[in-house]
Amino acid sequence: MYMMKKVIIQRGCKNLSIEHCVYILECSDGSLYTGYTNDLAKRLKMHEQGKGAKYTRGRGPLKLRFHQVFSTKQEAMQIEYRIKKLTRFQNQQIIAKQRVGAVIDIRE
Repeated sequence: MYMMKKVIIQRGCKNLSIEHCVYILECSDGSLYTGYTNDLAKRLKMHEQGKGAKYTRGRGPLKLRFHQVFSTKQEAMQIEYRIKKLTRFQNQQIIAKQRVGAVIDIRE
């Protein structure tokens, strides 16, 4: 039996340079990459320039498929860790459900 944690998306990244965000990118080969940043715009630019994570290098163009804002770095990094443990299907469900006020279940 799995414990489920409900996460509520309170708002999108309005000011992309000062918030703790967890994001999911879709690579050109269809694979998904999950990361954390406190400056989403800068991090996306780094990924596109091939200076982001090793995994995303050479897998462009990249599409931002999901992002969620948190009030603390700790909370964001905990969710990033949980998302990285999920299956591809579960990640696709998170992407499909993203909208302001949506409740997303992430297994602990």
